[in-house]
Amino acid sequence: MVWTEGVGTYDYVRQSVERSSSTRRRPVAWTGAGRQVGCAVLRLTAPSGDAPGRFVRRVFWVKEHDRSEQPNGTYKTTAPSEAVDPRTVAPGIWGEPTERAWGGPLVSE
Repeated sequence: MVWTEGVGTYDYVRQSVERSSSTRRRPVAWTGAGRQVGCAVLRLTAPSGDAPGRFVRRVFWVKEHDRSEQPNGTYKTTAPSEAVDPRTVAPGIWGEPTERAWGGPLVSE
């Protein structure tokens, strides 16, 4: 994992998958909405994805209306569907939503 910003105070970050990264270790080129705050770093021996020389990488990002940017805004007591608690992110481990990330109790199905 490489965090390009300090996310220690963030309740959540958004987690997405970039399927066509041309690098295993350098930062992922980000063209999505919002601001990238981190990305997964692959082992040097990680295999290519569907296309030779292209790798599947996780990217972590925030939007201008997320709780970290606007604490009393849209996501004051909820979170976007792709939100994960950055404290649950680790190499090879997908981030998880937590009550802290969600802004309240999680609904169990």
